[in-house]
Amino acid sequence: MRPLRYTRATEVEQAVATVSADPAGAFLAGGTTEVDLVRLGVAPHDLLVDINDLPLDDVEDLPGGGLRIGALARMNDVARDPRIVARYPGISQALLLGASEQLRNMASMGGNLCQRVRCAYFRDGVSPCNKRDPGTGCSALDGQNRGHAILGTSEHCIATHPSDVAVALVAFDAQVHSIGPSGARMVAIEDFYLQPGDTPHIEHPLEHGELIVAMEVPALPLAAQSLYLKFRDRQSYEFALVSVLAALQVQDGLVADVRLALGGVGTVPWRARRAEAQLIGAPATTTSFVDAAAAELRLAVVREHNAFKVPLAQRAIVRGLSEAMAVAAPGGPR
Repeated sequence: MRPLRYTRATEVEQAVATVSADPAGAFLAGGTTEVDLVRLGVAPHDLLVDINDLPLDDVEDLPGGGLRIGALARMNDVARDPRIVARYPGISQALLLGASEQLRNMASMGGNLCQRVRCAYFRDGVSPCNKRDPGTGCSALDGQNRGHAILGTSEHCIATHPSDVAVALVAFDAQVHSIGPSGARMVAIEDFYLQPGDTPHIEHPLEHGELIVAMEVPALPLAAQSLYLKFRDRQSYEFALVSVLAALQVQDGLVADVRLALGGVGTVPWRARRAEAQLIGAPATTTSFVDAAAAELRLAVVREHNAFKVPLAQRAIVRGLSEAMAVAAPGGPR
């Protein structure tokens, strides 16, 4: 049996100091990911610092109409907050599609952003895996890679980032706020997630002992017309094969503004910037949506079992944009 040490923190500074002082320390919030990894022997932590007593679970209004979401706010609470539903329905939908009801009642927003990949080779604890044991290789490259990434990959890792809500937050230019041994800082969420390159074990810029305390979503009128679609092997609790966050503003038949992000296909929550750039000023038609989707997936790198994700992602983008256009239309569904 593996021995574990456990303590509870009542202040942010105390939690940060305790974890940063011990290389084997880690924060424990909902525990829906961390406890699994400890049990599997994948997480190297033997000191768990419980942070659930910290005052980080509020959702607060920001000047101008944005929202600040505490890192310990539970997924279900955020998904059903009337302000989230009204201003950022895509975030609400992503959260509700992200896990089972029981998990959403436990899982924290900060923990969701930092959850580890679901690659079976990473989690089995014995297969060569550069993310778990740098330099050992990537078993997924020539193994069972049906669920793996086709965008942002490298020869060292093709694991897909699992978070749904992170896709929506990336689309809306959210910011991640943290406090660590070096003090407080803010990181744009698109910079928070690092593509694997030749260092797949480094997934984000947080230093050891640095704690996410909140994420801020700026005011964005377009977000009120957003939606999140998730395509998976089963409609009950399952990770995405492909997902899409779409929001669209149309003026005089042309795309005036658009937000588009993908899940299930990237090593990070994938902002579809090529597609966005091609759509601005283009006719808001199915033809334009098809062309933009093809442009975004042009750089996809497929493996033996996941090539189907390219046409699936293209169709998902077209459907997401088409449904977003219907939502944005006068008298459209809300």
